[in-house]
Amino acid sequence: MSHPLSPKSMKTPLGIIRGLGSAKNGTKHWWMQRVTAIALFPLGLWFMWHVLPHAGVGHAELVMFLKSPCEAVLMILLIITGLYHGQLGFQVIIEDYISHEPLKIVLLLSFKALALILGIWGILSVFIIQFKIF
Repeated sequence: MSHPLSPKSMKTPLGIIRGLGSAKNGTKHWWMQRVTAIALFPLGLWFMWHVLPHAGVGHAELVMFLKSPCEAVLMILLIITGLYHGQLGFQVIIEDYISHEPLKIVLLLSFKALALILGIWGILSVFIIQFKIF
């Protein structure tokens, strides 16, 4: 095995210092996809059993349902986890299938911004219902 600083080494000096491979933080990304997928399973079951039955009811009944602190917290967790998981998935698709670098950057930033905007909108909606802001 050659010394990391030898001419045969494939790592850059910065890569040697950081100790990262070419994928940078790919392992973290992979793990976060798995963690969010596991978290979405019970949250999805909760959504199917507690929220979907309220689909045909009026606005007032749905507001009363989301006034429960437990239901509000679970809804916020579902919003955050679902949007983060979706953004991670779209990031992988864009990085794997878009080769034009400027387009790739625009799409990655657009999906991150969209997830952030939808997340803020969803969480603020739950807070508005929970605390009667308007």
